[in-house]
Amino acid sequence: MITNLLYVYCISNNPLMVPSEIVSRGLKSLIFNDFNVLYKLVSESDYTENNFLDIKWLETNSRKHMGVIIAAMEFGAVIPFKFGTIFNSKTSLKKFITDYSDSLVKNFKYIKEKEEYAVKIYCDRKVLLGRMGELSKEIESLDKTIAASSPGKAYLLKSKKTALLEDEMDKICSEYGQKYYNEFSHMSVSSNTANLLMKESSGRTDTMILNATFLVSNRSSDDFIKKANDFANEDIHIGFCVETTGPWPPFNFISIKEK
Repeated sequence: MITNLLYVYCISNNPLMVPSEIVSRGLKSLIFNDFNVLYKLVSESDYTENNFLDIKWLETNSRKHMGVIIAAMEFGAVIPFKFGTIFNSKTSLKKFITDYSDSLVKNFKYIKEKEEYAVKIYCDRKVLLGRMGELSKEIESLDKTIAASSPGKAYLLKSKKTALLEDEMDKICSEYGQKYYNEFSHMSVSSNTANLLMKESSGRTDTMILNATFLVSNRSSDDFIKKANDFANEDIHIGFCVETTGPWPPFNFISIKEK
């Protein structure tokens, strides 16, 4: 069984002064063509298909993978590798670096002095429902019409209101999601959106309305976080929850292309 496969965490274009507690995990450094690769030696049995199907194993080792990269980020920009990236030998790793060296240089220039932040925004539709009279002109107008109508007509209009409420809440969620995205984008170098997670996947009871990542200049990171906190405090009363995490390795803003 092969026991000297190279499991790669990240590449830096600076010396990686890795903390001692990480070195103790058996991590190694390979310097080649002005790049510094952080890796460890593994065997075929360490990363089998069955292991990847084991949710607990996957979560534990993915977390460790991320932890190593975040520790390396303390000493400069890094290009992170996805969990489970393995090379057969130093020769194959060096070939990868040679083949993609121009792209690696461009990516390092792009992410220099920048950080990735993730923003997830959720809506508690029960809370939002209670504020629709003030947030939706159509609901406000319909409420006034119902109040001035006869009992029979009011009954019919209330049925109309039930259907209208769902449409109006969807509209407001969309508007607020776009507002948040635009505000954060203006403070960022680049941004990406991802698929909205269903409640079963998010583990929450409220509804996700935005799932995005932003590449933020180090000079703007404090303002970015402050804006996220401001949004969280401003809009919680109408049911919106702003969840910001980071800084993360810039997984979503790296594009490695062969020369």
